[in-house]
Amino acid sequence: MLDYSKEADRYDASRGGEPRARAAAAAVLGLIPSEARTLLDVACGTGLVTRRLAAREGLRVTGVDAAHRMVRMAADRVPGAVVLGDSRRLPFPDGAFDAVSTVWLLHLLSGPEEASSVVGECARVLRPGGVYVTTVDKAASHDVGSDIDTVLAPRPVRPAVDRGPAVEVYAAEHGMAPAGSARFTGHGQGRSPRSTVDDIHRGWFTQLPPDGPLAARLAAGLATLPDQDVRRPDPRFALRAFRKRG
Repeated sequence: MLDYSKEADRYDASRGGEPRARAAAAAVLGLIPSEARTLLDVACGTGLVTRRLAAREGLRVTGVDAAHRMVRMAADRVPGAVVLGDSRRLPFPDGAFDAVSTVWLLHLLSGPEEASSVVGECARVLRPGGVYVTTVDKAASHDVGSDIDTVLAPRPVRPAVDRGPAVEVYAAEHGMAPAGSARFTGHGQGRSPRSTVDDIHRGWFTQLPPDGPLAARLAAGLATLPDQDVRRPDPRFALRAFRKRG
């Protein structure tokens, strides 16, 4: 997994910046009931999305993240509302929030047991009747059927722990039922051949050793593609919402 404290300074620029954050926040807010007054943004990262969530009138937003550098950046964007904490053991009491969000978190977890544990923590700090919103199918969203995807096809891919049906199971295990879905565009995240080679070398593909022979072969294949700096279509990310039973 990437070291997100080291990644913090380049994180926003490499992941679509403000346009992507704006689209993500709008989609999340579209699934949160209008009567919600408190929201916890788990794994808030640099706070780019968190800041936009907090702009909704009448909604008090708190961010939490485990990476020190990410937390410092988020705290600058949402002063007094960001804390350092582990998503597997959230530093908040039971039923503290009307809504909880995890945007681009579950796909990073080690397996179904850890993913279910994190969803369980989100359910724990959610009040009865509250809504949990999360991204699902993160890796699949990046496969847009481009020539780059064809070259990358031989790479090893671990079973996704954030598949929509799997997340529905995790939610049910912790007393939450489906409550809606949405999609949004990952602006600025379409891959170009040259940027994908860079991603390979810096370990973005977690199951592909960046210095191994397969990485070298894939990088060589990407180098043969046309339009080396032209980004292919942006991904379309999926959100699922779940309501905690009373």
